[in-house]
Amino acid sequence: MSQFWSAGIADLTPYVPGEQPKMQSLIKLNTNENPYGPSPRVLASLLDEIGVDANKLKLYPDPDAFFFKNAIAKRFDLETSQIHVGNGSDEVLAHVFQALLKHKNPILFPDITYSFYPVYCRLYKIDFESVPLTPGFEILVDDYLKPNGGIVFPNPNAPTGCLMETRDIERLLCGNPSSVVVLDEAYIDFGGVSAAALIKDYPNLLVVQTLSKSRSLAGLRLGFALGHPNLIDALERVKNSFNSYPLNRLSLVAGVAAIEDESYFEKICSAVIKSRTVLATALQRLGFEVLPSTANFLFVRHPQHDAASLLEKLRERAIIVRHFKQVRIVQFLRITIGTDHECQRLVDALCEILTE
Repeated sequence: MSQFWSAGIADLTPYVPGEQPKMQSLIKLNTNENPYGPSPRVLASLLDEIGVDANKLKLYPDPDAFFFKNAIAKRFDLETSQIHVGNGSDEVLAHVFQALLKHKNPILFPDITYSFYPVYCRLYKIDFESVPLTPGFEILVDDYLKPNGGIVFPNPNAPTGCLMETRDIERLLCGNPSSVVVLDEAYIDFGGVSAAALIKDYPNLLVVQTLSKSRSLAGLRLGFALGHPNLIDALERVKNSFNSYPLNRLSLVAGVAAIEDESYFEKICSAVIKSRTVLATALQRLGFEVLPSTANFLFVRHPQHDAASLLEKLRERAIIVRHFKQVRIVQFLRITIGTDHECQRLVDALCEILTE
């Protein structure tokens, strides 16, 4: 009953995640999950963790995630003091908003971006300003060279898939030396270069990544942040004031296995990139405008067909994609890159729909 709610809760508009339908035999291209399973080492690590002694589950997990942080540190050539981990990048970002982005000036992020950002701002009472993307849906560094309480955006951006190059990221960092710049790199492994190498030169840079996409572990909820120890200390203070045991034992061992299997990681990323190129070409031949993407999805629109109508007609054929209702992108669909078979089924369905 709302009379028992804390002040301000009734005014919140929660984030709406992509649909997880119960339909059978569905081609699910709406939530940017990886079409390939996780590394075989992940299953082996899970079996090894509990296969011999399930009593391990009665014990709390390591609150410091020692081995997981070490695996991440080794991959990015960092110290464990430069790493913060959490239940998926969403929880990590929640700690970022609480610990680093609540200041006198508003924080800045694009008007078309990950819709969790304004949700967190309203939840934590953080002032924000949404900065319009260009007509071509790009982020302009010059638009962010003004007083602010921090800057956050995905790179590549979501849901557009457009990438900001490293030289522009450096210009953004140099132009905001007194503000934290948070790069949400959920999709960076599908064609971009992580900004993690810049951390040693820019103490105001925080890089956030997830194992949900390129490591195929969306079901285990693993995310992390990379940055200067001073930034990480703030995140750890928030985490340990909220939940000092955020990652369970199974997630921790699976995370280590996934990070360490670099060859499998490269193999499935390459497969997604190849499929993305083929699908983009096929959609362009059907008359779709396809934004340049370095993510595991495409953002597309057809000049002669309503996006909501296409969405429903695809659903009738047991194919689901994502549609956003913001004015600037209401005619776009976001299509996750599936297997080659799934992508071809999508193309075949669209051929049928467009010729009806």
